[in-house]
Amino acid sequence: MITTYTSYTMISRDLPKSLARIAEKPDVARETEYYLSRIGSIKTIDDFMADTRVYNYALKAHGLEDMAYAKAFIRKALTEGTADENAFANKLSDSRYASLVESLNFAAYGSTATSFDKAQKGVVDKFQRQTLEEEAGEDNMGVRLALYFERMAPTIKSGMEILADDALSEVVRTTLQLPDEIIGADLDRQAEYIEDAVSIEDFQDPAKVGKFLERFTAMWELENPSDASDPLAPFNAPSNGISTDLLISINNLKLGGK
Repeated sequence: MITTYTSYTMISRDLPKSLARIAEKPDVARETEYYLSRIGSIKTIDDFMADTRVYNYALKAHGLEDMAYAKAFIRKALTEGTADENAFANKLSDSRYASLVESLNFAAYGSTATSFDKAQKGVVDKFQRQTLEEEAGEDNMGVRLALYFERMAPTIKSGMEILADDALSEVVRTTLQLPDEIIGADLDRQAEYIEDAVSIEDFQDPAKVGKFLERFTAMWELENPSDASDPLAPFNAPSNGISTDLLISINNLKLGGK
């Protein structure tokens, strides 16, 4: 039996190798080759949105694949940029949109926006990491959650940011074994409780994040045993597992980039 923690550490401890394997997958390699061959010639937001493969690649890289249909929404975020604190992307609680804008910052750099490394290799790196996490989730959603939390941890600044992200909040609730009842409490009180229970500053320290995720994977394993050889496991599974709505959110990586 390979536990959630073992699976997570096997990927995390040699992340470059894991990502290299993903990069070599034919479908990933094909889409990456196309993206890199085209992105440099894209000079405007209109150009970007007109090339469906480039557009979809960039959105998936930022965990926004499910929002590809909302072109007016994406256009508004890209058009306003992030320089102004009142810009559309900055006002959204979901930081993935601001991340997309910063990768393809047409508002700040105009026709040269796609010439920067962050618009080329930076987006490719994000795409490969996103694909790696999705693949891990096909076998064990706990592994995907752990990898996502590890990636996002340095960006977490408050309990409210955790609550705004279904995947981050699931990791924290599972790790702290918070009762389901707390979900219905006032958001400010929930955020305050989280900040009292964990040190947000610790998420800037990879070693402390590792310890936190070791505890998470242990708690996840108790609630979601990974020993698929047990024929009675589906009948013995605890009733307070992850909700269907949250699974849908995780699968779409509203998981946070996620």
